This record gives sequence, structure tokens and C-alpha cells, in this order.
Amino acid sequence: MVIQRKEYLDKLIAFKDKQLIKVVTGIRRCGKSTLLEIYQNWLLDQGIDERQIISINFEDIDFEELTDYRKLYEYLKKRLVAGKVTYIFLDEIQHVEDFPKVVDSLYIKKNVDIYITGSNAYMLSSEIATLISGRYVQIEMLPFSFKEYMESTGSMTDRGVKYTEYLENSSFPYTLELKGQPDELRNYLEGLYHTIVVKDIVNRKKITDTMMLKSVLRFVFDNIGNQLSSKKIADTMTSDGRKIDSKTVEKYLEALAESYIIYQAKRYNIKGKQYLKTLDKYYVVDIGLRYMLLGSRQMDAGHILENVVYLELIRRGYDVYVGKIGSFEVDFVAQNGKGLQYFQVALSVRSEKTLERELRPLMAIRDHYAKIILTLDDDPEVQYDGIRRINARDWLLGLTD
Repeated sequence: MVIQRKEYLDKLIAFKDKQLIKVVTGIRRCGKSTLLEIYQNWLLDQGIDERQIISINFEDIDFEELTDYRKLYEYLKKRLVAGKVTYIFLDEIQHVEDFPKVVDSLYIKKNVDIYITGSNAYMLSSEIATLISGRYVQIEMLPFSFKEYMESTGSMTDRGVKYTEYLENSSFPYTLELKGQPDELRNYLEGLYHTIVVKDIVNRKKITDTMMLKSVLRFVFDNIGNQLSSKKIADTMTSDGRKIDSKTVEKYLEALAESYIIYQAKRYNIKGKQYLKTLDKYYVVDIGLRYMLLGSRQMDAGHILENVVYLELIRRGYDVYVGKIGSFEVDFVAQNGKGLQYFQVALSVRSEKTLERELRPLMAIRDHYAKIILTLDDDPEVQYDGIRRINARDWLLGLTD
């Protein structure tokens, strides 16, 4: 069963034939290639001729010769269809050295619509983005959402059971093929993990101490939702007998974020309306990867729910920060062009003491933007002075406003 990835597909359709390079980014195996195939099939259904579509995946050895940017350009130039739009898809383009030269040259030609994908943010780093500055739109992909996972099962019932499955089985699309095969699932995730660490980080960043990089990654995986700084990580690891300085930790964190295996949530002073430079939080791209690396003993269900909510907010197009108001912390401040939303995330607020603790930060905020508490309590929605308490699974499935 092919999940259509409708939200991402709609974005590609909206930008069709626009004078912009469409750049689809995201962690390896999150579904970028499949998305391009779905979109190409949509183009064919719209009456686009097959000759107008050129598709190259640079992880396919058949195209290895075209990783030379001059040969790639000549290959593409010869295949442009005169008098009609040619749709060019260049998948995992980071394998092509100096690829911006090719993209830039194609961009200035008439009747060319360009789509590229990449598995690390380095491809849009300052020196590369300069060449195509103002000429591209970025679409960031993530693995399956909980809603997409539910759709893949063919039923929207048994949400509690399927939420647990979603976490344990991983959100990477291919893992749907490995349901009920725990050994094969683990092997797949281990292979994916090592590919990301070695290909996307160690080789590209010329990191010599692979074991230390993996230790930093494990530390972050083990501390999702906790306030961290490079100094705090370095001090803790050094005291545990793994000597490392904060500058090296910073370099590793940047490389991990560029490969989309972790996401950084910066802190935001709600009252002062300013960003804070210390003690960010980190979240992981997939909880299944975390289980693979740390084992199920590291359940920490509250922070895992927080991680799932963070990724969903990113999927929905928000910039997401950790909020601070006085001495209180708000789990997430989600911002888009329409304004703000504030979120607290808790496994349960059936205890009066817990409910009071979660309400207090939201009540301290004096503006009129939406304030929401998300929990796994299977209770009807309740409001407290305008603060909504919603079931998190319903929210993840888009069943609430």
C-alpha cells in the first residue's frame, strides 16, 4: 500500500511550473524518492508526456558517471523537450560535486521545472545556497506521522494499540514491510543508523573519532526533552570517563542536526519576546531508532509523547520553540504566519496536582493565542479559562480544531 504523503504532494503541486527550484530535504529513507515517484505519476495523469520527465537517482550505480557535474549537465541538456516544459528530478543530489552549477544553469533556461532532493542540510549551507539564493523553495520531509501510520493499517480504530506500535515499529516507511519481524526490523534500523552516521556525517565532516560521535548521539537520544548545552553534555560525558570538550560536542551536534537525525528546539522568552541562547532541547527523528539504540528500558513515555508532538508541529509548518515565562516553562511555542499556539504535553493530568502544574505556565501567559494541554487521557475535551485539554492521539490524527 502506497501512502500518498498528501501534505507534501500538495506542496509540490502548488509549486508546479513556478520559477523556483523545488528542494525536498529530510533524513535518509523518509520517503523522498517515493514522493517524487508519486508526483511524477500525478504529472502523467495530468497529460504530461513521459519524454518531458527526466528522473535520476544518484544512489543508483547506473547513474554513477553523472556525478560529474559537466557530464550531468550535457546529459540533461540533450534531453530537454523543445517547446514544452521538461520536468527534471535529481534525487540525492549531494552525491554530485558542484551540483549548484548544474541547477543554476538549468534554472535560467526556459521551460525547465527542477526538483532536487538531499539527505543532509549541508547541501543548503551558506556557500551552496548563495549560488541558488532566492531561487528555491525548501520542502522538509519527515518519516510517517501517526495519522499516516494509522492510514497504512487500513483502519482508524484501536488508536492506543497502534500508537504503541507506531513508536516501537518506527515511522520510517519501509518498516511497514517488517511488521511482526522484530529481528529484521532491528537490522534495518541498525543499517540505516550506521549509513547516516558514516556516510552523512563521518565521511563528510572528516570526523576521526566515530565512537565519540556515537556517544554524543546516544547521550542526546537518552535525553530527549531535557535542557542541554554543549558544555553540559561535555561535562557529563567527561565525568563518565569519556573526555570531550564543548567545542567538539557543538561540532557533532551541528553535524547530527544537518543529517536530520536530531532536531534542536531553541528557547524563547514569551514575556520579553526574545530568543535565549542557552539550554536548548533536542528531539529525535524517529522513536524506533531510539529504541534500537537504547533498548525499550528507556521508555520515558512522557518525553516520547513530547517528541512525537514536536515532530507533528514541524510537519504542520510551525517554527517550534521551548517557552519560558518567568520561572515557568512552556513545552512548546509554535509559530507560523497566522500567529502563535502554546502547548503543554503530559501523559496524564487526572491528578489534580499534575493538572495544576501543567496549567500554571499557560495561565501566566497574558496574550489571547490558543493554549492547549495534550495528554493520553481518554477523556472528553475540557476547558479551563480558555485553556483546552485535548487527547493527544485525537490531535495527532487531526480530529480536533
